[in-house]
Amino acid sequence: MADKERRMDREERQREIQKKTLEAWKPKTGLGKLVKAKKITNFDEVLSSGQKILESEIIDILLPNLEVELLSIGQSKGKFGGGKKSIWRTTQKKTSEGNKPKFSTMVVVGNKDGYLGIGFGKSKETVPAREKAIRKAKLNIIKIRRGCGSWACGCGDPHTIPLKINGKCSSVKIELMPAPKGTGLAVEKEIRKILHLAGIKDVYSRTSGHTKTKMNLIYAAFAALKKLNKVKIKQDYYKQSGLIEGKLDVK
Repeated sequence: MADKERRMDREERQREIQKKTLEAWKPKTGLGKLVKAKKITNFDEVLSSGQKILESEIIDILLPNLEVELLSIGQSKGKFGGGKKSIWRTTQKKTSEGNKPKFSTMVVVGNKDGYLGIGFGKSKETVPAREKAIRKAKLNIIKIRRGCGSWACGCGDPHTIPLKINGKCSSVKIELMPAPKGTGLAVEKEIRKILHLAGIKDVYSRTSGHTKTKMNLIYAAFAALKKLNKVKIKQDYYKQSGLIEGKLDVK
């Protein structure tokens, strides 16, 4: 109970800090000025206009309920010499002055309702690396198509993806397939975090290549979700599969 209260207090403080930051924000781009002046209040308007988002504060205003998740892309030494997963990927540069470490991390942001972004950040310290990754993830947000594309279900609710799709990064290939309601996310743990924040509840997957390289696997999954938006779909299939793009309209 005490942990829950502390977490709620921490989240409340973070919201207050973010609110003050946005109030003091002075936009430098034309899009940022329109958002600050409340002439644009819908994120879909920004995406449909094709304008490039260069300020993360635009996302903070238009999508205020985003959740942030750090992905395990690194490895740290275990207690008895074995390796264990870590959210920090550490590299070192050997110089005459000694070893100079750098930390990198990967972040996924989403609102569990059809909006998702992934970012990578690198710095000499952990906190700046995390902040860079969060900022880049917000600038890379895309809409996610959802529907019921499983022949074994046909419920018409947007709980899975509307069709089979694949993505590739280096040697890693991933194929995401629609699954009937109640299946859950039958994917690798880090990909599960991504799909959960995208608002997808059920999916099957198949992977090949050097999947232990987590960054390539994550980029391949994100490439598949982006490709999902580019596939041409017949209009009658929208109603048949309950397909939606982005936010779920609750009536």
